[in-house]
Amino acid sequence: MIARSRQLAIVLTVVLAAGAACQARGHQPPEPGHPAPSATKHRGFTLVASGDVLPHSSIIERARHDAGGTGYDFRPMLSGIRSVVAPADLALCHMETVYGADGDYAGYPLFRSPPEVAQGLAATGYDGCSTASNHTLDDGTEGIRRTLDALDRAGVRHAGSARDEREARTATVLRAGAARVAHLAYTYDTNGLPLPPDRPWAVNLVDEARIADDARAARGAGADVVVVSLHWGTEWQDAPDESQLGLARSLTASTTGGRPDIDLILGTHAHVPQAYEKVNGTWVIYGMGDQIAGEMTNHDGVQDPRGNQSTLGRFTFAPPRRPGGRWEVTRAEFVPQLFDVDAGRTVNLNQALARGAEVLSVRDRIRDIVLSRGAAQDGLVMGE
Repeated sequence: MIARSRQLAIVLTVVLAAGAACQARGHQPPEPGHPAPSATKHRGFTLVASGDVLPHSSIIERARHDAGGTGYDFRPMLSGIRSVVAPADLALCHMETVYGADGDYAGYPLFRSPPEVAQGLAATGYDGCSTASNHTLDDGTEGIRRTLDALDRAGVRHAGSARDEREARTATVLRAGAARVAHLAYTYDTNGLPLPPDRPWAVNLVDEARIADDARAARGAGADVVVVSLHWGTEWQDAPDESQLGLARSLTASTTGGRPDIDLILGTHAHVPQAYEKVNGTWVIYGMGDQIAGEMTNHDGVQDPRGNQSTLGRFTFAPPRRPGGRWEVTRAEFVPQLFDVDAGRTVNLNQALARGAEVLSVRDRIRDIVLSRGAAQDGLVMGE
């Protein structure tokens, strides 16, 4: 009964979300009550997605340095991947941490990041972020409120956490060309921090039946494409674990009227790049890795450079060939990247190689992990 009532609530509010989904780069939502123009008459779109933004104390200090000691500037930190992010019709990031207040910022273990992160994401070209993670409750519900307020001010949409129950029941819908894309997000846990008894909807937790219900509700309310972000998996493990594999199989097998309920799954949390795989005809990224993070030690207490390696996924969707059909991924790409801790900058490894940087071994290691479950046979290629 709870799932059914929540599904109905999303159906009733998803159109309102579309009206609020006007993006920073000029995408316009459909007028309420009027469907998007027939997809078969319009071009497809490109979607870019990237991994965890996890500002440790060293990252916060770097942003302060880049701002000249007054405030915080995350734009230079992300400038190296803007050429991949900004041209996309739709670009999605993962904001793993919440924002602090009035200079009260901190890194591990309870993160409170400067709200200027949101401005840096917007300037890089991101349209939306998933915000459900194991750190979403690090500063309670006030941390959620500050984070979503800052993203709103920056023009970056968000999915996965909420300030009120209505927001929690409203699917985030963004426009990408002629397509309406629903973005749903969930986390496996909140590091043992309990959901507030009076706000059990504050963070979306992974639940197979609920995710499928939410996806069907978003589709029923008019979403052409449904993208699900999952904060899941085992930290520091290159290979997806059994829970990831099982959930990926079940979610991609969920269909309504012969059409898959979910069109793309984006994974985060493991700190390291994981494989891409086409499961039941749907692309799954098990883990994109940390896009921004300080130096970290793994579970063995050893500093692990893999924590600064990641990928961006880029997917080209084509309109359905028949009314009511699926938007198909016609090109799937990954772009290997590295966060250079010393320089405080993200690096597109293929572009760095072209400039003569000695990063071939890192690039090739990421490539091998990404392709480790046979994605090349299904057409995944490495992009520039």
